[in-house]
Amino acid sequence: MKRAHAGLAAGLLPVLLAAPPLQRMLEASMTAQMLVQIPLLAIAGMLLGKSLPESAANRIQPWNRGGATGLIVVTFASACWMLPLSLDAAVVSPAADLAKFLTIPLLIGLPLASSWPRMSFVLRGVLLFEALATLFRMGWLYLISPVRLCNSYGLSDQQRLGEWLLMAGTALLLCIAWQLLWGSPKAAAGAAGPPGLRAGRPA
Repeated sequence: MKRAHAGLAAGLLPVLLAAPPLQRMLEASMTAQMLVQIPLLAIAGMLLGKSLPESAANRIQPWNRGGATGLIVVTFASACWMLPLSLDAAVVSPAADLAKFLTIPLLIGLPLASSWPRMSFVLRGVLLFEALATLFRMGWLYLISPVRLCNSYGLSDQQRLGEWLLMAGTALLLCIAWQLLWGSPKAAAGAAGPPGLRAGRPA
């Protein structure tokens, strides 16, 4: 995708997601907020990263050697938005909702787009392992909890989210296992990575 097109998509996607009818629909369900709205906001950040000129990317590189800094930022920001408290706050507090629309593209999508091509096979493995662990850990928590963890959502919606997170973790695990068994180890880390970044450099 050309930089201009990526930049345009990066700007339009959050605006579309912030449109009141669509925002209300996505935030009415705990599952839709975490598995549709949040990933789309992260994709907007990745598109923003792909739209940056080479000069900007070169200025960032000394602070993100090997993608390690970006990995830390992505890990902590993602963990924050997996928490029930954060999902609840984004529904009831306009300030928290604004923070979601800013931090997910800028602290998850953008660092991921900038860091993934620079990461070694080991660091990519660390990121994928952490993603797997988080999906299974949070999925199990949401599924087995006997009480609501979010005041804004019902217990059935919470359990449904748990099921979907466990299914997503299983799908990612199978994808990695497939590549390890029938592909090269390098391809395993690349194939399970973000779309457009799998060849080791942005598309």
